[in-house]
Amino acid sequence: MTAHNFLITLTTLIFSVSAILSAQETVVVEGTPGLPASGKRVVLLAGDEEYRSEEMLTQMARILAKRHGMTCTVLYSINPKTQEIDPNTPDNIPGLELLDKADLMIVFLRFRNLPDEQMDCIVKYLESGRPVLGIRPSVVAFAIPAGRKWSQYGWQTGKGEWQGGFGRRVLGETWISHHGNHKVEATRGEIVSGREKHPIVTGCRDIFGTTDVYTVRLPLPGDAQPLVLGTVLKGLNPEDPPVDNEKNNPKMPILWTKSYCVDNGKTGLAVTSTIGAGNDFLSEGVRRLLVNSCYWLLQMPDKISPELSVDFVGEYQPLDFGFNIFRKGLTTSDVIQHKTPF
Repeated sequence: MTAHNFLITLTTLIFSVSAILSAQETVVVEGTPGLPASGKRVVLLAGDEEYRSEEMLTQMARILAKRHGMTCTVLYSINPKTQEIDPNTPDNIPGLELLDKADLMIVFLRFRNLPDEQMDCIVKYLESGRPVLGIRPSVVAFAIPAGRKWSQYGWQTGKGEWQGGFGRRVLGETWISHHGNHKVEATRGEIVSGREKHPIVTGCRDIFGTTDVYTVRLPLPGDAQPLVLGTVLKGLNPEDPPVDNEKNNPKMPILWTKSYCVDNGKTGLAVTSTIGAGNDFLSEGVRRLLVNSCYWLLQMPDKISPELSVDFVGEYQPLDFGFNIFRKGLTTSDVIQHKTPF
């Protein structure tokens, strides 16, 4: 074998191994043909330590694919040593190059410090002006140190027009504080008066989550339009009454729409929902809000109706939110083979 042929063989082997590893780290749920959104491609990014994004987005992908026809690819934070799904690995989400062909990116991230080549894929997507759905802690999706290529996306390192990073610039807000008492006061969603006919809130009659309301600065920036407000409850049960204090006067938005534009990029649409943790997704109203948001972002509002199914696909038993209580030892193969309760 000549040196030239050896190099060709070695290069082919490296690409083959890379393709195998990428496949092992990627969960693809094929869309059911003949449904309203068949043919649409959605990439979901799961990477947070607290709110069970790896569980919630897996089930959301199954719903979008099996109930609505969207082909969904879920990308997780992967521990490079064990190849396990590990929310505590902040610097590795393999497969982001698949965003190249995505029609919609769903982001459920918290404090990720991704390498430049992985961030390149996200930035390229955003520069194209394609739509974004940001969920719960994604207002602080990135924690990229100063001096790095994409440090402006960091929630603490963005400056000037990037003050607040990706959260403020793209989604409309960064981290401010817990408005409700964390793990003590739940959230009841209330559709903003006058916006009851917006497609995203169609059929949403029971919006509830055990996570608390986030503080946001009012008014929200630019053309941001709040659609759902968060009523702070006295406890963690749906039947608990609202607190009778300043936390509900004024009420904070928990879901809004806005346009965004990053440096040298095209203008795109974003929906931000600060409700949507793994436990919150047990609420039919929360599921419907997020599914409707996908249709709206894909510019298919005419397909939204109260009859759209948001029923679970298979089992869904999420863990409670909190740190270091995620299911250990799971791989993407376990997810593909339905060896998980989500």
